[in-house]
Amino acid sequence: AMLGCALLLPGLLAEDCPSPCSCWSPGQPWGTRVDCSSRGLARLPALPRSARALRLHNNSLASVPAGALDGLGHLQELQLGDNPWHCDCRILYLKLWLQDFSAPALAGLRCASPAHLRMKPLAQLTGSDLGVCVRLLPTKCLQFFWRDLVLIAAVIITFLLVAWALKLSKKLLCQLSLGGMRRSIPKTH
Repeated sequence: AMLGCALLLPGLLAEDCPSPCSCWSPGQPWGTRVDCSSRGLARLPALPRSARALRLHNNSLASVPAGALDGLGHLQELQLGDNPWHCDCRILYLKLWLQDFSAPALAGLRCASPAHLRMKPLAQLTGSDLGVCVRLLPTKCLQFFWRDLVLIAAVIITFLLVAWALKLSKKLLCQLSLGGMRRSIPKTH
């Protein structure tokens, strides 16, 4: 059984490890170190969720897809320097994620493009620098606005229908009880 376990463990580690990278686990179950540095990566590989240390420096990464780092709950160390970061709307996810994760890691990153932002620290990017985001934002806001407006309208219509139904039922009850009273009152002449 011990031999089977020893054979299975490296298989699991290799399965979790992105193909151009090297991974090792120094005696901890949740301590995988992932080294993807200097591999010429233009895109972020699928990363093991158990990563505690992640080295991605000295590659060709221009951006990180939104949500790509969210599942790395054990991450304690991240190296992202020496990558040609393209500072447009897509860099916003990385900037915001690093603000929460590690201010020093964010401070070391600089834009490589576009030309007017070259060498500007990612930490200092503002909304006016990322013009595309400013143009995309109202569309997203409008989507939320219309969705909320439809929900509010549905609630109001439901409320009005219920109120109308209650009013109608009270009116019917009133008419039925009055009709019954008229029949029971004896005529005097």
